[in-house]
Amino acid sequence: MDPGQGRRSAEGGLRSAVVVNPVKVADLDEFRRTVDDALAAAGWPEPLWFETAVEDPGRGQTEQAVKAGVDVVFACGGDGTVRSCVSGLVGTDVALALLPQGTGNLLAANLGLANDLAAGLEVAIERGRRLLDVGAVEDHYFTVMAGMGFDAQMLAATSETTKHWIGWPAYVMGAVRHLRDRPMKVSISIDDQAPLLRRARSVLVANVGRLQGGVRLLTDAEPDDGYLDVAVLTPRTLRHWIALGWAVLRRQDRVPRMEVLRGRRVEITSNRAQPRELDGDLIEPGCTLRAEIRRRALWLCVPQPEQAPDLAADAAAAADRSEQLVEEARRE
Repeated sequence: MDPGQGRRSAEGGLRSAVVVNPVKVADLDEFRRTVDDALAAAGWPEPLWFETAVEDPGRGQTEQAVKAGVDVVFACGGDGTVRSCVSGLVGTDVALALLPQGTGNLLAANLGLANDLAAGLEVAIERGRRLLDVGAVEDHYFTVMAGMGFDAQMLAATSETTKHWIGWPAYVMGAVRHLRDRPMKVSISIDDQAPLLRRARSVLVANVGRLQGGVRLLTDAEPDDGYLDVAVLTPRTLRHWIALGWAVLRRQDRVPRMEVLRGRRVEITSNRAQPRELDGDLIEPGCTLRAEIRRRALWLCVPQPEQAPDLAADAAAAADRSEQLVEEARRE
């Protein structure tokens, strides 16, 4: 069932729940009033509210919301909160909507949504929906990308304080610290093909193509094509890094020191334990990263039109429309 149709409440709107990381919200009471009022102005009933905790960053709360019969779960927080909510929604007909409040917010970047509360609400209320693939790593899921090596080192080197003060550019500072680290020797197995041996700085397994700050690394990655795109980064010098970065920023078809592969199952094995990440969220270091695609596993609230190749299509227009929604809510 398309959750854009949903199980209508007596008031005519869709039933929803908000899973919020209270650490990421400056004034939780004001935030809650804004969300409640905006949804009420759109004809939706009052949402259920769940707060995350250290011992459960969102999966359990999302599963409670699903059992309560909601149509939409709003994930409010950073990458960790979003990923936890995804884990609770995979395989259900309940849609995920984003109210990004963290710094990285990889999925929000791929939707063209900054920390704009009104735009996130508007996207959900307009009921644009898309059934996406997700990536699975062990018992975890990712919607954007998994990584091993330099990308995870960058995340580990970036402090929460720096991210709070300067936003996503803080990751650049973390990256600079590891530009000259030695590469890892990796074996990369794609589906049933023979393993490839590489000396790489990072291997990224992507479902969609944007990084922090909205930079598009993989121009051909689409979220519902049944494949994972694998980017093998092999820069060895500062000059290599500059050439690679410049090509990515200019959206060139060919990026030096980056090899792109595709498959449904990917296994990356390193000669030594490496930091690893899923959707900008660090997981335990390890020598192996195994990922596989889960076809059409997650309903996501997206800007219109739903089937555009780029998930961020119409995001700017949705943000403009959202201002009217919030103003109406404040007048009531």
